[in-house]
Amino acid sequence: MSSPPVTPPVVTPPVVATENLTKTYGGRSVVDDLNLSIPAGCVYGFLGPNGSGKSTTMKMLLSLIQPTGGRVQIMGRPMTRGTRRELLGSIGSLIEAPPGYAHLTGAENMRLVQRLLGLNREQIDDAVRTVRLQDQMDKKVRNYSLGMKQRLGIAMALARRPRLLILDEPTNGLDPAGIEEIRGLLRRLADDGVTVMVSSHLLGEIDKTANVLGILSQGRMIFQGTRSELMTASAPDVIISCSDPQAAVATLRPFDARHAGRSDVAIPALDDQQTAGAVAALVGQRIGVYGVRRDEQTLEDVFMSLTAGGGL
Repeated sequence: MSSPPVTPPVVTPPVVATENLTKTYGGRSVVDDLNLSIPAGCVYGFLGPNGSGKSTTMKMLLSLIQPTGGRVQIMGRPMTRGTRRELLGSIGSLIEAPPGYAHLTGAENMRLVQRLLGLNREQIDDAVRTVRLQDQMDKKVRNYSLGMKQRLGIAMALARRPRLLILDEPTNGLDPAGIEEIRGLLRRLADDGVTVMVSSHLLGEIDKTANVLGILSQGRMIFQGTRSELMTASAPDVIISCSDPQAAVATLRPFDARHAGRSDVAIPALDDQQTAGAVAALVGQRIGVYGVRRDEQTLEDVFMSLTAGGGL
């Protein structure tokens, strides 16, 4: 009796993929051989210092800037002159300042979007409800708070019901309540199947929102993966509490140990086996070991270390 055929697993292509994406200005590479991969249905946190190439990358994804080299694929299809119009119909974006005419009301601005994109009223109403702005639509945009303007801009981006949403610094200038609103909105969108790419310099907010991270430094990708993968790869210091830290630093000089205050000695980038070796060396010198732990790191700690040092 023959075995039933094995059905191969369904592989979902990334919603955004770039291959050696490059942009140069006057011989200087702003984006350098960038290979992005954004899975479907995630919030992708795009991190990097000012001037690292985040905005330029997003504009190339949207075909607002032409790459010097490399390729962009959106939902498995190359972004070209021939496909641009169709692909952009599945993408919503908010780049730089939120759009909208200040002398018009929120409702009037959304009606303009409706006419320009050929949308129906239901799509507009859904977008406004999604950003929870339905009670503010009769106000003129000049009287909106910055958070309300950002939400209106996101509603405009959502009106066409995109599969991909690209947001450049959507929480820039917002107060804590506004940041919380945008954070909750991005999570809800991802839960509803929208893939969200969001850049930010507010690392704590990205840490609470994104489930996949990409870190850019000087135009190059220096990390891409989940938060847990980042924390594992970054190898935080091992802290050893002992009876004689001065003698411990001398004993562990080959490990680049340093005194870390009171009874603690810090050793950078040790794996578990190396940590066991360091403890054995201290015990061999009759130095009492009271405890061993890994230093706690925030996303900001890892980000600063990576972008200052050029990568993992």
